[in-house]
Amino acid sequence: MPEFDLKIPVNLRMKPTFLIFALLFFCCTDVRPQELKFERSRHILILNSIKDDIKKNYYDPQFRGIDIEKRFQDAEDKIKQDASVGQMSGTIAQVLVDFDDSHLFFVPPGKVNKTKYGFEMQMIGTHCFAMRVHEKSDAYQKGLRIGDEILAVQNLVPQRQNLWLMNYLFRALRPLPTLRLDLRKPDGKQSAMMIEAKVTPGRKVVNLADSSVDINNFIRESETAYSEAKKQFIYKLNDELVIWQMPAFNLSPSEIDRVMDEIKGKKSLILDLRNNGGGRVDTLQRLLGYFFDKDVKIGDEKRRKETNPMVAKTRGKDHFAGKLAVLVDSESGSAAEIFAKVIQFEKRGRIFGDRSAGAVMESRYFPHQNGMDVVVFYGVSVTIADLIMSDGKSLEKVGVTPDETVLPTAADLVSNRDPALSRAAANLGFAITPEQAGTIFLKEKEKYKDEY
Repeated sequence: MPEFDLKIPVNLRMKPTFLIFALLFFCCTDVRPQELKFERSRHILILNSIKDDIKKNYYDPQFRGIDIEKRFQDAEDKIKQDASVGQMSGTIAQVLVDFDDSHLFFVPPGKVNKTKYGFEMQMIGTHCFAMRVHEKSDAYQKGLRIGDEILAVQNLVPQRQNLWLMNYLFRALRPLPTLRLDLRKPDGKQSAMMIEAKVTPGRKVVNLADSSVDINNFIRESETAYSEAKKQFIYKLNDELVIWQMPAFNLSPSEIDRVMDEIKGKKSLILDLRNNGGGRVDTLQRLLGYFFDKDVKIGDEKRRKETNPMVAKTRGKDHFAGKLAVLVDSESGSAAEIFAKVIQFEKRGRIFGDRSAGAVMESRYFPHQNGMDVVVFYGVSVTIADLIMSDGKSLEKVGVTPDETVLPTAADLVSNRDPALSRAAANLGFAITPEQAGTIFLKEKEKYKDEY
């Protein structure tokens, strides 16, 4: 029997801030009263430690208009009534979700078992599609394929504003052994399926020395996510065009230098920042510095007690003077969005693809542990700064609108065609068909298909 039951209509348009409360009505498990009392005490301690982290470090001393004392007291009162550990974790998570801040979230104690559903989904425009489906998964065996439109997950309609929250719930906060998907095939036929998750027993190891946590990698809990994010995919066409697919802003400045050395002297560059969730500020500054012959102001970093300019210093004679095109999509976040927006503001190149995520806050991860004989590790990602761009506005909840919107269709996904990359190449004067564009990095990425 699943630990909770969802009875929300498929067509319900739900505000993200209410999503977790709506879902975490767990059926009471057979927990002894003494154990439940202990867990309530533990979760109240967790709640209060998170409140202290936010009160001391959150970038906005007004907490976005939230009465933080009342909100956390309400949560503590609810924990005292919650009937399961899952409800308690959900209550804590909901307090942070109510801030409506992309970089403020609760990292609950790690699950002993790893739960994987065998697929990943993404918004393209206003529709959600399956982008990866592992061939060894139950989802694949049941008929889920790349290019299938996902109309609902557990009766919840995926939208741009709630997809990350759905992933957070089902993949990190409360993974389920089975998941219901409502689908539309590329031919228009609709169907529903129940897929079995792959549950692997194990022990979660948390690196408490790490000062930052990437929400996407945390949600996926994929050991290959880090390796794939570090791998840089570079393709050179006739020594004139370079296509650089950059999965994340997690390279050191010296590593950026090495990549740019490969690009030096080429006439044109397509920088593919699709599915790039962002990363390090110093990586952003270093990379931007390569595309200007002068220092460029990125924006003003608005912290709790001060506001400081963020500047990309030119690489001088080493800067790249060729033509530039940048690709973004709904999964392009934080540093990736900021890079694209600066390029757009300065008219240094053209942006192609889909509107970006609108998740640009700067955060820091605060790790904690609780217990003596049995120790649980948890933490909280706290937003420590907002970035105000040169037009006086933040990209948070707004994102970057491309100069040219180019969205793949379901048929494109099925056939592995890449119209956005093809269009960017054409804009720079190079003929690459969507079919050719879709195969450029295919062989290099084959090894990741085996990881499940």
